[in-house]
Amino acid sequence: MTNEKDDKKWFAIYVKSRNEKKVFRQLENMGIESFLPLITRLKQWSDRKKKVVEPLFRSYIFLRHDLNDPKKYYDILNIPGVVRFITIEKKPVAVPENQIIAIKEYLNDTELQEINCDDFKEGELVRIKSGQMRDLIGRFVETKGKHHIIIVIEIEAVGQSLPITVPRSMVEAVRVSQ
Repeated sequence: MTNEKDDKKWFAIYVKSRNEKKVFRQLENMGIESFLPLITRLKQWSDRKKKVVEPLFRSYIFLRHDLNDPKKYYDILNIPGVVRFITIEKKPVAVPENQIIAIKEYLNDTELQEINCDDFKEGELVRIKSGQMRDLIGRFVETKGKHHIIIVIEIEAVGQSLPITVPRSMVEAVRVSQ
């Protein structure tokens, strides 16, 4: 007997511009596990500055869905503001769990330090070798403190990149075979 949660995977949906929060609330009201990464940005107008909470990825929402339930799939597509699931060859593309975790880690990262470390070359492929983001591959960007590095992770489903900070001890260089 399989666990119900085992059949659920993360997917990205594309929504109309400026409809992210409204669609997210509707998904929550339907009992669908969803994730709308929000970030606070300082916006400047001609007469004032204001902090605004807006989506990290404009027009995208992530949701956990069981593709074996076509009714729920079409219920999601019929939410006002939803345009489509992100697909390849007309099939929704699952977003790996470790990429969702990476986005959450990015949103929780608040500390910045500058200390030099020459373990990796800028742009080098690195792999996270342990923890919840195990096997996630990204490109080394810079060091952050004595024990952390910043890598950029590609979130393929939405065509975006995120810098995340990980402990240096959890990362190794990716060996590219010739």
